[in-house]
Amino acid sequence: MGFPDSFFARKFNITERDLESYLAEALSSGGDYADLYFEYVSTSALSIDESIVKSATQGVTLGVGIRVIQGERTGYAYSDDLSPEKIRQAAKVAACIANGPSQVDKTGLQEGTKRDLYPVLVAPGETSLAERVALVKRANEAARAADPRVVQVQASYADSLRHVLVATSDGVLNFDRQPLARMGVAVLAREGDGVPQRGYAGGGGRVSLDFFLQEKTPEHFAQKAVRQALIQLGAVPAPAGEMTVVLGPGWPGILLHEAVGHGLEADFNRKGVSAFSDRIGQQVASPLCTVVDDGSIRDRRGSLNVDDEGNPTQQNVLIENGVLRGYLQDKLSSRITRSKPTGSGRRESYQHIPMPRMTNTFMLAGESDPEEIIRSVPKGLYCANFGGGQVDITSGNFVFSASESYLIEDGHITTPVRGATLIGNGPEALKYVSMVGNDLKLDEGVGVCGKEGQSVPVGVGIPTIKLDRMTVGGTA
Repeated sequence: MGFPDSFFARKFNITERDLESYLAEALSSGGDYADLYFEYVSTSALSIDESIVKSATQGVTLGVGIRVIQGERTGYAYSDDLSPEKIRQAAKVAACIANGPSQVDKTGLQEGTKRDLYPVLVAPGETSLAERVALVKRANEAARAADPRVVQVQASYADSLRHVLVATSDGVLNFDRQPLARMGVAVLAREGDGVPQRGYAGGGGRVSLDFFLQEKTPEHFAQKAVRQALIQLGAVPAPAGEMTVVLGPGWPGILLHEAVGHGLEADFNRKGVSAFSDRIGQQVASPLCTVVDDGSIRDRRGSLNVDDEGNPTQQNVLIENGVLRGYLQDKLSSRITRSKPTGSGRRESYQHIPMPRMTNTFMLAGESDPEEIIRSVPKGLYCANFGGGQVDITSGNFVFSASESYLIEDGHITTPVRGATLIGNGPEALKYVSMVGNDLKLDEGVGVCGKEGQSVPVGVGIPTIKLDRMTVGGTA
């Protein structure tokens, strides 16, 4: 066949025959399946504080991860040395999980199906450093000029360009070039001798540098961060108790990601430890709720042409009209449960084993007008932005802090509040969704998802939704 892309052959200094030889070594002690994951990543990061560029870093990592699966057992080894001897040694280590002659039929490698979601000709990291430094300087200047109450500004920018090659004992050979960029602005604002209040905004995706020059500029993020900090200056302590809560569109979808999304990853469900285990076909949410995970949205932060196991990404309907339809599958889980992979096998790097993970997770739009939703609430809380949160996968219980929220009084958004936390249970919370807006919005591209020590970029989204019952923790 020959390599369909000689660039990757040069990048990793391997041939098709080499790949087949390494796979054979991985299966030499037995095993049902093996794969190779080659990765080359160049990164850069900049930050500015007190109007001074305080740090600027660049780096390159290179390596290969080798996995062998036998039944429910997995052997994994990796090397940052791509010499044939080191790769074979890693293959032998991964093979130790297996015992007995290989039962895998050897098949020739064939280029797999993949998408073209981010045809970036020049990735941000391939531009001059001066162009990227200019971005953080612009963000800093815009934030400081926005309001005299701004007392501190931190602006940051980071990008990476990842080249991956995946070869499997199933005969799949796939490649991807994955650009990623993000910038963020954090500000502190203070009124007189009062307590400083923080605001943050950021975004990006699998985009070129033009995204920050033409679509979402440094000034855009600076103004959003300043606005959030100034709003907090006039905020009052949040109320506490059970009340109606309205979530705004976009980033508040992080609550959906944490409270529901993780519980729908197949590894938790095949082990029976998720609140959603063995519930496919059951009503787990309001009939107004349809939740999808879609790694095939163009240019999005969580999107991939192929996942880290070489499968093309796709849209996966997880909950449809409140009914649980499926889980996010990786190779191991799909083999054990005899399900189809969903393009959801992801890993942080070649040093990490793949597992089922989210990409871009969001709730589909409904039919209600957002203003109508607000008008329907005589007294409640409107959450426009979230900070940190945590969830217990087994129980589904979650706690989230709202970084920007407001009182709803007599059908109007009124006073900003600070210190609000949302407390609830993922499967239960969605049952109280009584209105879903027609204003679906995805976040601006800042999401990072952590699981079992691994972090990967993700996207979230949600339309305006009304939850009739939610416990709010506050200090009022």
